[in-house]
Amino acid sequence: MEADEFEMFVRQSTPALRRYARAVAADFDQAEDLLQETYVRMAGAWHRLLVEGNPIGYAKTVMVRLHISWMRTLVRRARIVAPVRPLVADGGLGRVDDHDQLRRMLADLPPLQRVVLVLSYLDDMTDEAIAEAIGRRPATVRSLRHRALGAIRAGLPTHAGADRKVAG
Repeated sequence: MEADEFEMFVRQSTPALRRYARAVAADFDQAEDLLQETYVRMAGAWHRLLVEGNPIGYAKTVMVRLHISWMRTLVRRARIVAPVRPLVADGGLGRVDDHDQLRRMLADLPPLQRVVLVLSYLDDMTDEAIAEAIGRRPATVRSLRHRALGAIRAGLPTHAGADRKVAG
C-alpha cells in the first residue's frame, strides 16, 4: 500500500518539484539529478513522511540541502576561481528577451544567493526558516538576499524615466 502511495505522490508532484529543482539548480541536467536523488531519499523515509504529513516540504528541504552539499563538494574539488562574466551584454534588450535575461542573471548568481531567493520568493519563507535550511544565521540570509538582488538590479537595462518618482 505504501509503495502505491509513493508512486502516486511521484506522479502528482513531479511537475511542481521539477520546476522547483530548476529554480534551485538553474541547470536542467542538475535539476533532473536533484529531483531523482530527492525521490530516492524520500522512498527510504516514505513511511515516516506519511505520518508527518508534509512530503512536499520535506522534498524541497532535501533539494536545497542536496544542492548546497553538491556545490560545496564542487568548490572543494575545483579550488579555482571561475572568470566573472558580465551580467548584461552591451545594448538594450527587447521585451521578448527579458525573461531569458533574468534567467541568465539568476543562473550567474552564486548558489547560496540563488537558493535564498528561491526560498524567499517561491516558498515565502522567513529569514529564520531559510537560515535553518541552509545552515547559516538570519543576518547572513539577509546579506545574501541583498547581494543577489543588487546583482540582478545592476544587470537590468535602464529605461528613460525609470529613475523618476511617480507622483501620487
